[in-house]
Amino acid sequence: MDVADEKSVAQGTAAAVAALGKVDILVNNAGIAGANAPTVDYPVDEWERVIKVNLTSQFLTCRAVAPHMVKQKYGRIVNIASIAGKEGNPNAVAYSASKAGVISLTKSLGKELAKDGVNVNCITPAAARTAIFDQMTEQHINYMLAKIPMGRFVLVEEIAAMACWLASADCSFTTGGVFDISGGRATY
Repeated sequence: MDVADEKSVAQGTAAAVAALGKVDILVNNAGIAGANAPTVDYPVDEWERVIKVNLTSQFLTCRAVAPHMVKQKYGRIVNIASIAGKEGNPNAVAYSASKAGVISLTKSLGKELAKDGVNVNCITPAAARTAIFDQMTEQHINYMLAKIPMGRFVLVEEIAAMACWLASADCSFTTGGVFDISGGRATY
């Protein structure tokens, strides 16, 4: 489904519930980097595209799935944000702002659903070497690596392991949480 389209999300959610009978876990991981440019030069249409894919999509999927989870009194929502959402990256204003929005969405929804058996948390990884790097300048990639004290990018498997715990029944007393996996970039 197109996670940035409200009708597509509604149809996809209905199809998942029809096929599976329920939805226990939602992991929001769609995202794009967007352009690398100074804020004063950042194209408005690119800003809107990044916000739609990175933030609005997570709002739409949470909004569609949460009622099903509340009804069954159980659910786990894991939103993937970024360390850029906490610290901001120069020349990546839309990406940084969208990921900051994901963090706030997570905190708000986590509080709203805290008594309903639905936990909502997010992960704020440092950069992982994935296809998203194809959207970035080499200068920006080098900037991100230079900010990581461990001197390497996070592995997708490391992020997945954290997401699995957050999506598990073992994660029973954590909601609205922001979990860094940044190789030491974020230490607060």
